[in-house]
Amino acid sequence: MEAVNAVIRRRLHSDIVLIRQVAEYIIGAGGKRLRPAMLLLVANALGYRGTHHHDLAAVLELIHTSTLLHDDVVDESDLRRGRSTANAMFGNAAAVLVGDFLYSRTFQMMVDVDDMRVMRVLADATNVISEGEVLQLLNVHNADVTVESYLQVIRYKTAMLFEAACRLGGILGGLDEAGQDRLAAFGRHVGTAFQLVDDVLDYSGDEEATGKHLGDDLAEGKPTLPLIHVLQHGNAEQAAVVRRAIEEGGREAFPAVIEAVRQTGALEATREVARQESERAAELIDELPPSIFKDSLLQLCSFAVGRQY
Repeated sequence: MEAVNAVIRRRLHSDIVLIRQVAEYIIGAGGKRLRPAMLLLVANALGYRGTHHHDLAAVLELIHTSTLLHDDVVDESDLRRGRSTANAMFGNAAAVLVGDFLYSRTFQMMVDVDDMRVMRVLADATNVISEGEVLQLLNVHNADVTVESYLQVIRYKTAMLFEAACRLGGILGGLDEAGQDRLAAFGRHVGTAFQLVDDVLDYSGDEEATGKHLGDDLAEGKPTLPLIHVLQHGNAEQAAVVRRAIEEGGREAFPAVIEAVRQTGALEATREVARQESERAAELIDELPPSIFKDSLLQLCSFAVGRQY
């Protein structure tokens, strides 16, 4: 990870001062670095001994960072990872344009690896992520979203970069297409579990630990899985409270929604779906040879479900 961070710092350089300021601010905010970590772990589990895994791990983190810059503008967010968002600090225009710079810089880095398979994985992934963003936008204030429709948004918007990370590790490790597919599915299930727990923490997390405001999804009118659970399993009064909150947005109904979520067991039900995703993921790497890297991948499955931040 130190090598990855060194690549990120080197490739963030620009002669434009504002680009450096915004990029260094958002990268300096930290983060879990899960996507690059997964690529490194998979590549090492397969015995890879080159340096391209550092470059590609940096690419993944910069793609992820650029999506956060754009997300915060779209969602009008002012807090991420316990700090003011880049758009709150520098303005929407700067956040969007620096996000574009990060995207275009990753294209340069992909070319340097000089492997068409890598280019295809990352090109496909960034396109699907963009589709996921649009799907999520279409679902805002829509209280009739189905579970499957919502899971599709997660798989496109969040899990796709986890999937790409693991597939890239498989490519670097010399696996055939079938082996790459298994690793990609592993990443998809871990990424889905990770986002589902994010949905839970939006209603139960500690703001200081999560680094963002509770109820942000509700305020934006996003129908996440805990809310869909209330709509499908709550009584008429509980469902009506949640439906109105989704359709109108804002935070006024947050206490009533929290109560409905707790009474219907929506958070436990959502964690259970996440747990199932994590278990499927663990099964998919059974065939990896024993190593500390495989052990760490299995620990990531558990972390994705059990985390509180």
